[in-house]
Amino acid sequence: MRYRAAWITVALSGFLMVAAGAFGAHGLRDHVTPRLFDTFETGVRYQAWHTLAMLAVLVWRAHTPQPGQGWALKLWGAGIVLFSGSLYLLVLTGTPMLGVITPVGGVLLMAGWLALAASAWRARAPSS
Repeated sequence: MRYRAAWITVALSGFLMVAAGAFGAHGLRDHVTPRLFDTFETGVRYQAWHTLAMLAVLVWRAHTPQPGQGWALKLWGAGIVLFSGSLYLLVLTGTPMLGVITPVGGVLLMAGWLALAASAWRARAPSS
């Protein structure tokens, strides 16, 4: 299987996203403030969207490999860890200092979208 490690990473991100969402909805809601709960949900939401985006890029990459696709996947993976991960830890540990990591993750997520745009820009048009 091509890109096996990337597929495994995306599958694990999907699993963790569903687990975090379920934990938030059923185990966390009554134990934190509404603001902290919203923070946790933001982490889940961003992880969900970027996990789906990674899945789409992997499918595209399987059919039409482009250099920037790998960068988008790596940047999104790191962005999920830093953005969503810092929000999860901030809520679970009550350590507000973790919030300084979140914007770094957000920048990595945005950089992944730029890498994807660059990859699409450089892609060759299909030959007729």
